[in-house]
Amino acid sequence: MSVEVHSLGCRLNISESEDMRRLLAEADDLVVINSCAVTAEAVRQTRQAIRRARRARPDARILVTGCAAEVERAALGAMPEVDGLVANTAKLDPRAWNVPAPRPLTRVRGYTRGFVQVQNGCDHACTFCVIPQGRGPSRSRTIDEALTDVAVHLEAGVHEVVLTGVDLTSWGHDLDGQPGLGQLCEAILARFPDLARLRLSSIDGAEVDARLFELLAAEPRVMPHVHLSLQHGHDLILKRMKRRHSRADALALVGGLRARRPEIAIGADLIAGFPTEDEEAHAANLSIVAELGIVHGHVFPFSARPGTPAARMPQLDPATVKTRARALRDAVSKERSRWLASQVGQPLWVLAEKDGTGHAPNFARVRLPEGTVPGTLACLTPVTVIEGILQA
Repeated sequence: MSVEVHSLGCRLNISESEDMRRLLAEADDLVVINSCAVTAEAVRQTRQAIRRARRARPDARILVTGCAAEVERAALGAMPEVDGLVANTAKLDPRAWNVPAPRPLTRVRGYTRGFVQVQNGCDHACTFCVIPQGRGPSRSRTIDEALTDVAVHLEAGVHEVVLTGVDLTSWGHDLDGQPGLGQLCEAILARFPDLARLRLSSIDGAEVDARLFELLAAEPRVMPHVHLSLQHGHDLILKRMKRRHSRADALALVGGLRARRPEIAIGADLIAGFPTEDEEAHAANLSIVAELGIVHGHVFPFSARPGTPAARMPQLDPATVKTRARALRDAVSKERSRWLASQVGQPLWVLAEKDGTGHAPNFARVRLPEGTVPGTLACLTPVTVIEGILQA
């Protein structure tokens, strides 16, 4: 049977999984689990994926890579279903899989947009985060390497390129001259005038350089969609997380972008129930959803990760954490419903995907008319919203 690669977690994992499929195309009877360790739930899902794979492919080799393969190495390696582990930092190295170097990439498989990894790892030490243990220090790909990857996707007919990384806005800090992410985006846009859409994955507001801000605020080909690694809305909790921004910083960034580009859509990661979070802090976390207008929210109940400072802090009762996470999701849902209603009647250029929906520049999901070809751009005017999806 052909190689299967199952990806959990972030967009960076999705991008790397595509590269692994190409790398391992000639391997025999192999299943790869590209794991995630950002929360205890992510590790649980990794275990589930391993067991499902063994049930579905009892005779295949099952190899596990990704962040959980680093952070939970002993536990995953002891699972009877697992035949081996591949280091996260080596997952794209042919030597780690004992396969020859792949032929140059000539086409994109399975996605209507092209994911381009430009950065990996993280140099920060947020008290809740285990990802630096799984990904290592921050490393940037050069501008020329990024341009080569973008060219491959465009040659395959992709209209949208998404830049990905563990700490995307730290791109360039380890390169000569320490260029900022804005410079990389400018280089991509200048080299490829036919690129219709450039989108960024999650960014750290504390690292947004002036050139990047200007592109987000005024460049039509940079999508009006910012997903912030926000984490919380209360300053004391942000300090205990060792985040490098304040509530006021987040409000100023979004306010400045929205003043220049009113249609910009804001997404954010938010953690509910961080250790020591009292009712005042929880209220601040709830209120920032409306103040920023967060319409693409990823809410995580706090999950103590082994070896992190936050795991040694006074923990909240699990039921309280669950309740607060539900309240945060409800707050985001309310903002999203209001925002989606405002999109009805507005013409939107939608990138068609294979499931009969597509995404507008602001990442609103739109139901496509029958027969729309995946991978094409269509100008559609939504007439209503059904179950969180605009209907054209």
